[in-house]
Amino acid sequence: MKTILTALLTSALSLAAAQTTPAPIKLATTATVSTASLSLSAASRIAMLAVNNCAQLGYNVSATVVDRSGVTLAVARSENAGPHTLGASQGKAFTSASARNLTGNIAKGLETNPGLADIPGYLVLAGGAPINVGGAVVGAVGVGGAPSGLVDEKCGTDAVATVLSK
Repeated sequence: MKTILTALLTSALSLAAAQTTPAPIKLATTATVSTASLSLSAASRIAMLAVNNCAQLGYNVSATVVDRSGVTLAVARSENAGPHTLGASQGKAFTSASARNLTGNIAKGLETNPGLADIPGYLVLAGGAPINVGGAVVGAVGVGGAPSGLVDEKCGTDAVATVLSK
């Protein structure tokens, strides 16, 4: 028993030592801060284009675009998309905005950090992507309904690229 406990403790210490400490961030020294946010116009265009992108591939989906805080700005749903696709697209968009990461990348981290799946409002499935402008996350898109989260993700990220390039 002592050998098992020693091995577990050694393993835990090795894992903790392997994690690198992130670089310090500079906190604001002013009473208020200004942040960029996605416009309703851009959000609406991204949502519609994401649904259209997946429709061109033969999939009925829903797309939700949220602001940088994860609050819904725009939603589009294909006429024949299942009712579950609305919640899935919103959950993916919220998760991506909150984590500032692709939800597919977050899902890959579940094995080493299973608690991610327990965060209220998180949907840890591929299909959510942050929207970056000038190096800052200004929102996120989530798509649900294609047979693969990677297809959902591509429909959303292609829509973002198209709208932001104009």
